[in-house]
Amino acid sequence: MDQLALLFVLLLGALVSVPLGDRFGLPAPVLMTLLGIVLAVADFVPNVDVPPDLILPLLLPPLLYAAVRRTSWRQFAANRRPIFLLAVALVFVTTVCVAVVAHSIVPGLPVAAAVALGALVAPPDPVAATAVAGQLGLPRRIVSILEGEGLFNDVTAIVLYHVAVAAAVSGDFHPGRAALDLVLSAVVAVAIGVALGWSANRLLDLLGDATLQVGLTLLVPYASYVLAEELHGSGVLAVLTTALFLSEYGTDPDDVMTRLAGHTFWDIVDTLVTGVAFGLIGLELHNAIRTASGRWSEMLGWAGVIVVVVVVVRLVYLLPATWLTKRLHAKRDHDEDIPMSWRETVIMWWAGMRGVASVALALAIPLETEDGSSFPDRDEIVFIAFGVIMATLVLQGLTLPWLVKRLGVQADTEREKDFERELAVRAAKAAKRRLREIEEVEELPEELSEQMLRRAFEIGVRISPEMGEEERREAHEMRMRRLKRMRRIQGELLSAARHEVLAARSEPGADPEIVDRVLRHLDVRSLR
Repeated sequence: MDQLALLFVLLLGALVSVPLGDRFGLPAPVLMTLLGIVLAVADFVPNVDVPPDLILPLLLPPLLYAAVRRTSWRQFAANRRPIFLLAVALVFVTTVCVAVVAHSIVPGLPVAAAVALGALVAPPDPVAATAVAGQLGLPRRIVSILEGEGLFNDVTAIVLYHVAVAAAVSGDFHPGRAALDLVLSAVVAVAIGVALGWSANRLLDLLGDATLQVGLTLLVPYASYVLAEELHGSGVLAVLTTALFLSEYGTDPDDVMTRLAGHTFWDIVDTLVTGVAFGLIGLELHNAIRTASGRWSEMLGWAGVIVVVVVVVRLVYLLPATWLTKRLHAKRDHDEDIPMSWRETVIMWWAGMRGVASVALALAIPLETEDGSSFPDRDEIVFIAFGVIMATLVLQGLTLPWLVKRLGVQADTEREKDFERELAVRAAKAAKRRLREIEEVEELPEELSEQMLRRAFEIGVRISPEMGEEERREAHEMRMRRLKRMRRIQGELLSAARHEVLAARSEPGADPEIVDRVLRHLDVRSLR
């Protein structure tokens, strides 16, 4: 098997892992990691040959962009305190604790190298947390905080990592300069993110066509990441800023085709790239086995200690952090979402899985320092990092569904239904307001006006049938049954039409482009 065949195996696994995960109640990223481990120990599978400095630029931009599309700036703003405490403060605390312990247990490990190890294992993976939490029916406040933590903690961790690696390579470290670099990196990233978001928004209007617009959204996160890195900013923060800008200002309510095409396209990208990323994590077992050759007991002991430090520090930190956030929340009159019980805090603790970013940062550690000597204890750092990733991702990922079920932490479905009903009422009222505005400037026949009024009401009822009164709901249900029957028959008519058009594609002299144009018209009609 060569590298290309291995890539196709990972892509196929990414697709198959989704229904398998749904069937057995297991997260798809964890299944892909297990597949990677199985492939890693197979003799016919080659070592993965991906340059470490390309892993983050290739995988992170689309994954971050896809994750941001599922959230909003309002959610980040509402959860800014818990996100800051987790994405910034907890990353610093974990980095320091891991560095102190690693420096004391690994003989000869320099402080700078220990800090680099702490920085690369500190951030929980945003893709793993979102993918796992999204399948378990957790309360939205927990998912929002985990998403925010996962998206922003890479910014802090990657900057700390680069500072530590630079100090280890050059042998020179200035805390003041490091702090200034952190601030400048964030400022540059935000500026680039806003500028590219604004430019992309204008370009989307210029392109017009849904296919071209969706294609642009694939290029934008890569452009944002690369440009920020070239200007010594945070590529991760730049992508997040660009994605949040476009989600806030780049959405046209009436651009239905672009929204439907974009949603489908990014679901596909997210599934495939996530699968490949976690498959690569499992495949890195090759390097771990080679590194630990002849030193298994010693290096497994070090990795085990660091795993305990990472897991325990998160729990010990979350308990007072949650209490502090509740106290701050109690003094303010707004709807900030925070964990409200010890059960939810335990779930947030156990959901702190490491993943793609940690692997990429571990593999990106330089081989040599400036004086030509080997990077201090590089093999040990890579092995320990891999141990932390495997332990947290596989062990916590496989047991998190059981823990959620055991603790009974589930989303408040009644609250979700209430909000859905509220949106249905608002949608129906907006439609009625627009109908009155039309009637003020156009003279509508009474029959047409009454029919449009019923249609406006049905807009809300179709979203939430419970919003109508009992009599009107029964009448609506009768109309819906009739409409469902009409749609079934219409669907069969359109199906016959599509079969006939497709058959014409194989006829002599038929123009495939014209056939596809007619078929696309029928497909769009089928969506109505």
